[in-house]
Amino acid sequence: MDLGARLKGRHVLVTGASSGLGEHFARLCARHGARVSVGARRREKLDLLVAELREAGALEARAYALDVTDEASIKSCFNDLAAPLDTLVNNAGVALASSALDTPLADFDSVIATNLRGVWAMSTQAAARWRDEGREGAIVNIASILSARVSGGVAPYAVSKAAVKQATHALALEWARYGVRVNALAPGYIETEINAEFFASPPGQAMIKRIPMRRLGRPEDLDAAFLLLAGDAAPWMTGAFVPVDGGHLVSGL
Repeated sequence: MDLGARLKGRHVLVTGASSGLGEHFARLCARHGARVSVGARRREKLDLLVAELREAGALEARAYALDVTDEASIKSCFNDLAAPLDTLVNNAGVALASSALDTPLADFDSVIATNLRGVWAMSTQAAARWRDEGREGAIVNIASILSARVSGGVAPYAVSKAAVKQATHALALEWARYGVRVNALAPGYIETEINAEFFASPPGQAMIKRIPMRRLGRPEDLDAAFLLLAGDAAPWMTGAFVPVDGGHLVSGL
């Protein structure tokens, strides 16, 4: 089965697409013929991305200023979409590194507002429209292996991603009757410019050795699983939590 072909022509909205995995997923969707909309707070970076996508042939690519923590911003984005939506990719997320005792409550609230409340708000907005229009739709929540296991110094992030996992199951159950599928993709540690320095350090190298496949992931390692969830290749698949992590979650404790 050609998973990429099953995405062709679908309208996909990717949140947090101004950098990292969100930008990667947007390029992936465009490459396979999807109609791509991207949203983030940093509109100027989105405009550059959309210009590149259009030059590459994705002429219907659109950028939207979107703050997933703000209900008015979410409604405005959905109201402004140039075509009916088929797939929502909840990728927007933030993280902070500190011990739980040293984390101000405001910082905890900020992580939860983006990583969990944002997923909830975007998902309910999309699902309500699909229900009212009598249309099917797919939601892909970008979770994490920290949805299922923990690591030191990132407790708010781990808590938020664990909640995203459970929200995926709960919303999938409620919305299956409407033909709305909700699944979660759970990446392991992916190599990026942001974390390259850490993973080159002795602690980072030690962490890599704990991954059964003995290497960091690359963004393209997520492509097959993402395409499966974002398109219509698996129409009876909902409520799934799909780790792509080099075997990290099954490593020994």
